This record gives sequence, structure tokens and C-alpha cells, in this order.
Amino acid sequence: MYNSNQQTVTKAIFPVAGLGTRFLPATKASPKEMLVVVDKPLIQYAVEEAYAAGIREMIFVTGRNKRAIEDHFDTAYELEAELAANGKNDLIAIVNAIKPDDMECVYIRQSRALGLGHAVLCAERLVRGEPFAVLLADDLMVGDPPIMQQMTNLFDQYRCSILAVQEVPQDQTSRYGIVHGKALTPELIKIMDLVEKPHPSVAPSNLAVAGRYILTTPVFEHIRSQPHGAGGEIQLTDGIAGLLNSEQVLAYHYHGKRYDCGSRLGLLQASVDIASAHPELHDEFSAWLKARQSV
Repeated sequence: MYNSNQQTVTKAIFPVAGLGTRFLPATKASPKEMLVVVDKPLIQYAVEEAYAAGIREMIFVTGRNKRAIEDHFDTAYELEAELAANGKNDLIAIVNAIKPDDMECVYIRQSRALGLGHAVLCAERLVRGEPFAVLLADDLMVGDPPIMQQMTNLFDQYRCSILAVQEVPQDQTSRYGIVHGKALTPELIKIMDLVEKPHPSVAPSNLAVAGRYILTTPVFEHIRSQPHGAGGEIQLTDGIAGLLNSEQVLAYHYHGKRYDCGSRLGLLQASVDIASAHPELHDEFSAWLKARQSV
């Protein structure tokens, strides 16, 4: 049986091979993960969240036309030289902060779009038998402390797989993985059942998996052995469901807010809220919003 008692979460997988068709034409030649909320792309928000949780190895499962993600976390010598020549040290600091010196970025290609479970499976060799996080950049998560930090703190205590969850309207269960289980605390549920995108009439609850996971490595074997699930894809949810027979899996009702930035409306909502709280933009942007509302 898998034993994670002596391990902490130091690696995170970012599945970024999706096509982002809901944002066409913006995503025709640019990754959806590089869509900007105020002044940072979605993928940077997710990486910063993982870094705040103590994770230092970022594993990106990429696809075609995703080179911009690699470039974003790479050193931009020409840009830095130009900024230095003009004495713009404050901007150099911003550029250098994108990838701290103690952070490692690793890239692996998902050659075919076979679903989230397959994307995670592509990173199995890079995980090297350790517990790992999965962060979906489409879900911009805001919390204090950051959501993934909340989850790694729980993992250090419970030493098992943990899924972030939130309540959704009953008529939206077909969009999510849905969990059902037994409450251990007001925030934690021991999962008894996990179903991918069930019809509202048969959904076991309205508690939906959000885009944050901590998983133990036996999940890889369960992903591998699962038949193709909803939508003909290899579903991560089905692989996690397989863990229920051998280990405890917890659902965590996180403290914070999730923006579904895989949708145009969610991206706009995130942009407004984050701009309203931005230390440099707050006053001017809030005043502009107030003026618009009075028109």
C-alpha cells in the first residue's frame, strides 16, 4: 500500500494542452492560459498559488501552440537588457519575479487531447512516486491563505488525496465531477462516491470538484485502468474514484472564491474583482465603475 507519511507536496502538474475553443478567435494562435486578468496571465496566477504553498517544481503538460507558456517562464535577455539600459529597475524586478530562482519549470507534451486524466498521466514519470498537486489554470482561485496552501496544510495532517469542492446549482451538476460522502468536520468530507458530470436527476449531491487537487501516486494506475468515460475522454475523476477502494479521499470546502475563467463571463468577473482590489488600480477603477453605474 502507498505510504506518504514522510512526504510533502513539492510538485504540481498544470494541464495546459486544451484548445480553449470558447475563447476563439483570441485563442486561435495564443494559449487560453495566457489570457490576461488585469496584468497577469491565468497560468501565472496558478503558478504563484502553487509557489505560495511551498511547491517548487512546476510540471506543465502542454500541446501544440503552447510555446508562449514556456517563453513566459523563461529568461527574456533582450527585454531585461532594454529595461536595464533605460534604468527601469522596477520593471526588471517584476519580470524576474515571474520565475524565482528556486522554482523549476518542466514541460512535457500531451500529443493527443484525450482528457484531463490522460494529461495527468503524461506527467507520471516526472512525479517520481511523490504526492503531487494538480492546478487547472482555467479556475482562478483567490483565498487567504491561497487555496493550495490551505490544501497542503491539510495534506500534512491527513496524508491522503484531497479535492477542493464547492456547492453548485443542482441544474449545473452535468458540468462537474460531483462528490458524495460523510462529513468529518464542517469543511471536510470523506468521499464515498465520485461521479463525472452526472445529469441533475441522478447527481449524488451538488458538491462539485473545483480545479485544485492533491493526489497520491496510486491514482496513476487507476487512471490507466479506467475505460474512456464521459465525452469519450480519460477522466481524472474516474481515476480518483478508483482510489476510494484502497485509501481515504477527502473533499475540502475551501475558504475563498473561484472564477471560472474557462468562460468569457468568468474571465470578465475575475478582471473586475481583481482590478477593484489591485493596490495600484483600486481607487481609479472603483471610481470609474461607480460612475458607470450612475449613468
